[in-house]
Amino acid sequence: MSRTYGYLAALVGTICVAFILYMLFFQLARTVRSDVLQGFLVGFGLAFVTAQVFARIKSRRVNGWVTMPGLGDPGNGMMMRAACAQLFPGPVNTPEEAVYWWTNSDATGAALSGRNRYVLRFPAGGLPPNDAFWSLTMGDARNRFVANPLRRYSVGDRSGLMPKPDGSIEVHIQTTPPPGRESNWLPAPSGKFILWLRVYEPGPAVLDGSYEVPAVAMVGVTEQ
Repeated sequence: MSRTYGYLAALVGTICVAFILYMLFFQLARTVRSDVLQGFLVGFGLAFVTAQVFARIKSRRVNGWVTMPGLGDPGNGMMMRAACAQLFPGPVNTPEEAVYWWTNSDATGAALSGRNRYVLRFPAGGLPPNDAFWSLTMGDARNRFVANPLRRYSVGDRSGLMPKPDGSIEVHIQTTPPPGRESNWLPAPSGKFILWLRVYEPGPAVLDGSYEVPAVAMVGVTEQ
């Protein structure tokens, strides 16, 4: 969730409320043009603030990962669609079909950046439960695929990830390949980036919210 958008929503909301109060207590010269313009600006501002508040109410954030339960449920109305556009610019499916999480920060809350090296560790038996497949996708700061020599834009249960002796699986997220762990490497850009975790036909633990995606841990700095 972007702090910038949060601060902007607070600022816009304050301005709108202050303007409405000013209109109530002070007489202003009015014309049709000014009334239409004021109505448009105040309406837009209040709609933006409402969508931001609703998005934060409906979203769920655990270990830095953001998801919106029930996003694609039939019957969702305008408010849910507005909240999705504000906070969760991803595909919309019914939960039984697919569930998505995204993050742009590590376990400490710092922005993900190619200047650092990260590991996403799934403990033994801790992969996303599903009846189809799961994938972890890399996107740059503008949510576009990251060009790399391997043409690898995601990893998952169909990409040949190698487990460690204890059964855990570590995905190495960095700009350069990790020695001896290339099969588990998800290439990152040099700047900031976003991660998406997608689970198709998710299991009961995902649907009831008890499954938690592990945090992305920074393990070092990229060697120059």
